[in-house]
Amino acid sequence: MTLPYGQNIVACIWDFDKTLIPGYMQTPLFEYYGVNESRFWEEVNNLPGIYLKRGCQVSKDTIYLNHLLSYVKNGPMRGLTNRKLMDLGEKLDFCPGLPELFKNLSAIPRSVEFRDHDFKIEHYIISTGLSPMIKGSEIYPYVEDVFACEFIESPLPPNYRSQTELSLPLDLEIAQVGMTVDNTIKTRFIFEINKGSNKNEQIDVNSAISHHDRRVPVDQMIYIADGPSDVPVFAVVKGMGGKTYAVYDPNNEREFQQSCSLVENGRVHNNGPADYRENSPTYMWIRQKTSEILKKMITKKEKHITDKTGISPKHIPVSSKQPDDHAFDQKLLW
Repeated sequence: MTLPYGQNIVACIWDFDKTLIPGYMQTPLFEYYGVNESRFWEEVNNLPGIYLKRGCQVSKDTIYLNHLLSYVKNGPMRGLTNRKLMDLGEKLDFCPGLPELFKNLSAIPRSVEFRDHDFKIEHYIISTGLSPMIKGSEIYPYVEDVFACEFIESPLPPNYRSQTELSLPLDLEIAQVGMTVDNTIKTRFIFEINKGSNKNEQIDVNSAISHHDRRVPVDQMIYIADGPSDVPVFAVVKGMGGKTYAVYDPNNEREFQQSCSLVENGRVHNNGPADYRENSPTYMWIRQKTSEILKKMITKKEKHITDKTGISPKHIPVSSKQPDDHAFDQKLLW
């Protein structure tokens, strides 16, 4: 049975690169190792075509992970560890207004209008970038969960279960891809948040769960991202009643045009600059939609309680002045 006070969470779900930060998170990594960033990405962009000529298809979104490992194995980034990636995450600069916006949104349920309803705002990041860097950044303390790419440092050897001791290399470094997130797989994590798989390991993302029993209904989600690569998630969230918003660099006309196209084609509800300071259009839109969702949650909760319990009988009020019998008889005669 669904509890009348369940589903009390609004999930604000964020892309990372060019949404929460102005550029790409790997920039501090390239600077630390003295790697030419433009050359690295040029190589990455050419890899799918090169490998296709060899008869091998690769993911355009995540082949960069393999290329990073090539840089580690062949010397330019020798000794790169997950700890180092976390440390480099501290160097990330966020868009104006962050992380203050996260704190302000999370405070809305404590306002006079909503404080009696036990509501909660949760922030999630879904990114094709590197999870350790996000977890090492300034914004991570305000985030409920991160879904992004991860590396394994010490891969287990063959027949490892028959070994009594598993030795670790003296000099750790990333060696294998542990988790890949591309622009299509992002939709999987929407349903992990929706069903609560990220909170309960016993709930598989493919489990059949009634919509009334899911932890965060999609219509209680807001998804904010920067562009066309996020169309799969935009489509899922918007199609199931959630809110979608495309941000752009206010100094980049091409990005502005792309975000306008997303609005015009019905992919997102609205667009605005990646500026999250108070009174910016983006700040006001996200705050307004959060409050609107909370108000709808109150209406839904009250309806649920009424449907489950019925309406209590009420006493009929007695008038302070009753007509006398004679006056009542005269009315009947007429």
